[in-house]
Amino acid sequence: MSEATIVRERFPIDADHPSLPGHFPGQPVVPGVVLLDRIAAAIERADAGSLRRIGAVKFLAPVLPGETIECVVTRDGERVRFHATRDDTVVLRGDGTLA
Repeated sequence: MSEATIVRERFPIDADHPSLPGHFPGQPVVPGVVLLDRIAAAIERADAGSLRRIGAVKFLAPVLPGETIECVVTRDGERVRFHATRDDTVVLRGDGTLA
């Protein structure tokens, strides 16, 4: 099977997300787990299965409240690769397997 894009989705990170007040007070940054949760949910909405395991993730730039992120997920069998961008900046990339 060859690699194919299964998800391309844009989503905002609301400035009032409940995780932001403690991460970090005075200068909020969107926690990586929030971004990964959004990517996992996008995979499920695409009827591609569910993210069973994350093999590796590299966070490359901070995401601030109110910013819009675009995630792209490609699939090769049970393996997925994903990345998220803000404008032209890659903010994270990683890989995992589907259930």
